[in-house]
Amino acid sequence: MEKIEQHDIETGQYILSVLSSRLDIVSSWGFDPKTLRPIKAGIQFHVQGFKHTGNVQVKLNEGADLFEVSLISESGETVDTHESIYLDELISTIDDAVENVEGYEKRVCEEYPNLVDPDNPEKIRPVEVIIL
Repeated sequence: MEKIEQHDIETGQYILSVLSSRLDIVSSWGFDPKTLRPIKAGIQFHVQGFKHTGNVQVKLNEGADLFEVSLISESGETVDTHESIYLDELISTIDDAVENVEGYEKRVCEEYPNLVDPDNPEKIRPVEVIIL
C-alpha cells in the first residue's frame, strides 16, 4: 500500500470541493461519505448507481491539470478508466459512468416513487439538498 502524504490529502480535498459544487448529482450516485478516503493523488469513495456499484477513484494529474476516473468493482477489479478529463467535465463523466442511463427520469420514478411529481407523473419532483 502506498503511503499517503499531506499533499495527497490536500489534492483529495480539492477534488471533494469540486464534487461538492453539485451535491444534487453526487448524491444521486448513492455516494457514501463514510467510505471517502484519500489515495495517492486523489480520493476514493463508494457509490451505488444505476450503472455502477462499487468504488470510484478520482486522481488529479497536476502536471497536465487533468483528472482520471476509475471504476472499481466490489471485488476490487478495475472495470473502467476515463483519462484526460477536464475540470468542467469531471462530474458529468462520473455521472455518465455511474448513474446516467437511458430513460433516467422514468427509471428514477420507478425506483423512487416518493420523488414523483404528483402533478406530472413522468417527472421527478425537485428535492432540496440541505447541508448542515
